[in-house]
Formats: sequence, C-alpha cells, structure tokens
Amino acid sequence: MNGMVIIGAGECGTRAAFALREQGYDGPVTLIGAEAGLPYERPPLSKPDGGQAIRKPICEQAALDAAGIDYRPGMSVEAIDRQTRTLTLTGSSLAYERLLIATGARPRRLTCPGAKLALDFRTHADASAVLVAATGPVAIIGAGLIGMELAALLRGRGIKVTVIEAGPAPLSRAVPPHLATALHDRHIAEGVDFHFGQGIQQINPNGVTLASGDHVAAGLVISAIGVIPDTALAQTAGLATGNGILTDARLATSDPAIFAAGDCAAVAQPGGGHMRLESWRNARDQAQIAARNMLGGTEDFAALHWFWSDQYDLGLQVVGLPKAGQEMVTRPLGDGQISLYLADGLLVAAAGLGPGNSIARDIRLAEMLIAAGSRPDPKVLADPAVGLKALLKTARAA
Repeated sequence: MNGMVIIGAGECGTRAAFALREQGYDGPVTLIGAEAGLPYERPPLSKPDGGQAIRKPICEQAALDAAGIDYRPGMSVEAIDRQTRTLTLTGSSLAYERLLIATGARPRRLTCPGAKLALDFRTHADASAVLVAATGPVAIIGAGLIGMELAALLRGRGIKVTVIEAGPAPLSRAVPPHLATALHDRHIAEGVDFHFGQGIQQINPNGVTLASGDHVAAGLVISAIGVIPDTALAQTAGLATGNGILTDARLATSDPAIFAAGDCAAVAQPGGGHMRLESWRNARDQAQIAARNMLGGTEDFAALHWFWSDQYDLGLQVVGLPKAGQEMVTRPLGDGQISLYLADGLLVAAAGLGPGNSIARDIRLAEMLIAAGSRPDPKVLADPAVGLKALLKTARAA
C-alpha cells in the first residue's frame, strides 16, 4: 500500500506527519529529513544556553515510533516521478499516494569576492559554528530580523558588532517603520555600529570592504541577507513555481497528488496572486491544513500571519500584515506600545514592542478582534482606558 510521504522534517513537515495520525489515517506515513538527528525547532537557535546552540527537538523518537511514523533522517530526495508517483532517494525509491513538499528555505548567498568566508545562520550546525567562531569583532551583513537578533545576542556577550545593510534602514521588510526605528535606536544605545546603503566590495580574513571603499574590521563575517524557498525538487518535477512552490488555497500544487506547505509554499490569495510567509506559526498552521486536505479535505488556508522577535530585553510581535496606506492607531502600553491597523474601517493587523512579554496579551486580543471582523471606532481604539478585551466582547456580541 502506497502511503503519505513528506519531504522535509522541519516544523511544518513533522507537524504534518503527526496531524495525519490525529486525523485517523492508519496507512504508511514516511517523513524524510535532510539533516541527521531528530527534527528540531529553529527559533531557539538564536537563544543559546551557556554559549552553546540549543537544539530543541520537535518530538522524541519514542513519539515517532508510537505514531507509526517512518522517520528517515539524513536522507536526500533526488527526484520526483509524478507519472509513477515515486521518489528517487539515494540508493532506493519510495512510492507515494499523496506527497507533501515541506523543504523550507535556504540562505540567500552573497556573490561578492570572498563570499565563502561568510557564515550562514540557518541550521543548528550554522548556529554552532557562529557561536564558536564569535570571539572578536563581528560583521553582520543584513539588517533583517535574523541579523538584528544576532547583533543583540552577540552584544550581550560583549562582542563588538557592525551591521551592514544595502537598504536605507533596518527591518524594512516585515516591521512597521516606527517600531523598526525604536529597535534601531536600542541597538545604537547598546553599541552596535551600522552602515546603511552599502554594497560589499569583498570579504577577506580581516573583515569586509564596503562598496564605498571603507573597511570594517572583523574576525567573523555572518551573512544574514534572507532566504529563498527551496523549490529545486518541485521545479525539476515540472510543478508550477514562482517565489515558492505555487499552491491553491488548499495547499495543493499544480499536481493534485502533491501538496506544499511552510516556507517553500506560495499560497493563492483571494484577491489574486500568491503569498509566501516565513514564520514558525505559519509552518504549524499550514501543516494541519495540508494534512487534512491530503486526506480528502477541502479546507482553505486562511490563518493570520504572526511572528515575534526578541532583541535584548525587548519583545516584538506582529499579527496580520501591516501596510502603508492603512490607518494606524497607537495605544500606549506601560513601557511599550501597540499599533493597530485598519483598512476601510476593518481591523486587519497589529504590531507591538515592549519589555519581555508585556505586549503578548494585547497582541493576542488584537488577533481575536481581527478574527471577529471588528470595525472599532479609531478614537475608542486609541483610548488606553478602554481595554481591548471590552472591545472584543462588544465585537462578538455584535
């Protein structure tokens, strides 16, 4: 009997394997992972324990065995034969009834001379190598979430850090500008140096030469210029791809027997086009939808995008997709703040920054308000004397 096969044993692939069992599927489930060892979570990689990179398992081997999941770590899938529904593995083959591609994303590579001297930060091996090598001044290329989190981590260890960014400001892709500015200011206060609007002329063992000709001295250079979806298998198999493996709203690819989910999937949107989301929660949510639809379900993926970032003692959370042109309402929140975004009167997103987890409750309430289709009065929304919980009660009653 051909069963369900999942390529990719990260957060999405592993959760999908268990979700198949939770839905009552009793046929073969095979989970193929490119890395050796148990599946592990990526967020803890930037939060070392005692100076060592944390490898936090998503599950233990006993749980895989109890669920009857055939886990195959350290294995490479070489090709997908869609006609025979067969995978070519190193030295063997494997038939499937339904296939889920959850191959995630891989680091975008620098192309300048000396690029190979820069270390990536994506896997547990990458994190271990960075933490071992970071004993002196460090240059981080890229001021996105990973670059800024690493800068905070290394400054916490007393290491001199310089961040180099091609754009005009940090965190420009995912974080509302006013919160990005607040985080930037905190990094400067902590002693991080920044170079914006700079390309890289070359990397050498002594640091980085900028396009301007200036030299940034560093014993370690880290590349944090983002990731690209891992679509190689899908492309070779003739599946539709773009900025990711293109799927419909049910996460089915252009081949109805093959699904894609997680960082590698670009999902069809109600207004047209496709969107690819990179976050821990997105991987988990899509895993559940993909598993149910592999078993014959017709459920659309419609979960809200959510992510968080910890930098120094500050916690950042964003739910939904804040965009330019939306009406922004900001509420003070103790030592932090939360901004809520409305489009044509409808609450569609929220973003907050504050010490520790101080904003977590309000972001969660904002998420529930969004899910309830709330259309709050902006003046009431801005009033800190009116709790979001009260607004949620009103929205649900309406």
